Order: sequence, then structure tokens, then C-alpha cells
Amino acid sequence: MPADDKPTASVWTRPRRPQREQLTREQIVAAAIELLDQEGTEALSMRKLGSRLNAAATSLYRHVANRDELIQLVVDDVYGEIRPPATADRSQWRAAVTRIATDLRAMALRHPWIAPELGQVGLVHIGPNAMRMSSGLLAQFEAAGFSAEEKDQAAGTLTAYVIGIATSEAAYLSLIARSGKTEQEWVADLRPAFDEAAQQHPRLREGSSAQQDAHPQQIRDDAFSYGLDRVLDGLTARLNT
Repeated sequence: MPADDKPTASVWTRPRRPQREQLTREQIVAAAIELLDQEGTEALSMRKLGSRLNAAATSLYRHVANRDELIQLVVDDVYGEIRPPATADRSQWRAAVTRIATDLRAMALRHPWIAPELGQVGLVHIGPNAMRMSSGLLAQFEAAGFSAEEKDQAAGTLTAYVIGIATSEAAYLSLIARSGKTEQEWVADLRPAFDEAAQQHPRLREGSSAQQDAHPQQIRDDAFSYGLDRVLDGLTARLNT
């Protein structure tokens, strides 16, 4: 077979090891997610993961060829937290898509390491959980009346919005977590410096003053909902052209 025709290697195309082995793929993935949630991607190594599992790194390599394959597995496992609606109804498509988008954002914030990894995984979309979510999202756009060509673009646009804002939020929340403060404390401590810097920018002062009594999480939730509604308004308009 010519080199150019060689199939791309993927953890999803390799036969699974027999389950009679003491260490299973599921145990490896669960331990990796726990490590990632606690310490982030920089801390993930096969050696460190093996230590957590009281197993030699060589035992892990019987299930995954390398760290990149492990990332494929953990990303898809986390996608399994999202349960798209079982049915698609034209009259309910927007509510269903809103739920999927909201669940996707919540998943990314529970696992702040995941958003930066999505663009690097590459083959994650052939993982069963990611495919189930994507298929469920496409079903909603299909029920809404989008053409076969445009439903893919609609789903891609929505997903890009959610992952984009979740990436920014995750980085922000990770910064706060490292400070040892709550989000409310962190924002309160920052406000005097922001107000001073905004003295010559009345529009910024006006926006800050309007939100000073709101909880920071509520502000983030409202901002996400506003952007999501505007994306869906634009997509809805496409159905009426």
C-alpha cells in the first residue's frame, strides 16, 4: 500500500484488548479524567496515570498507543455526559437545540481542560459519544426544516459559538481557582482597579455600574443566553427566506 494510502491510526479503529485483563480501558479513562479535572492537561502523562492506578505505564500501553489516543478517549467519554433529546419535533427544535448547547457549555465548564483539546483531538468526532451528540443536534436542525447541506453548517455554527465562549469562561474560572478566591470575591477585589481604569471611558463605567449588584455567575449565564439566542435568531431567519 502506498504511503499516501495508509489509513490514519486511531484508537477507535483498533480492536479492544480482552476484558480479562486486570486493568481495563474504562478504568484508565476514568482515572485520566479525574487527573485532568484536578491538575489540567500539563499534568497528564502515562507515567503519572500509571502511578494513580498502581500499574506500570506499560500496562496502559496495552490499551492506548500514546497520550494522544488517551486524549481521544477521555474527550469522548466526557461527551457522554450530554444526552440529546431522543426525538426531534419541528415545533420544539429551538428549545431542544438550546438544551443541547446549554449542556455542552456546562460540560466544558465542569472539565475546563477539554475546550482547548477539542481542536487538537482531530478524530474525536468518530468517537461514539461525540457522534451521538452530533447526530442528535443534526436531527433537531433537520426537523426545523434546514436543508441537508445547511443543517451541517447550522450545527457547526452553534457548536463553534458554545465552545468559543466556554473556552474563554474556562480560562477565566481556572485563573480564579488558582487565586484561592470565589468568583464573587475575585470580581469584588478587581472592581476598584477596573473603576479607576475606566474613568476616561464612560461607556465601560456605565456597563460596570449596571452589573455591580449581580452575581458574576449570573452575568456569565445571561451573556451566554444572549449570544445563544442571537445565534438561533439568525438561524431561524434562514428558515423564513
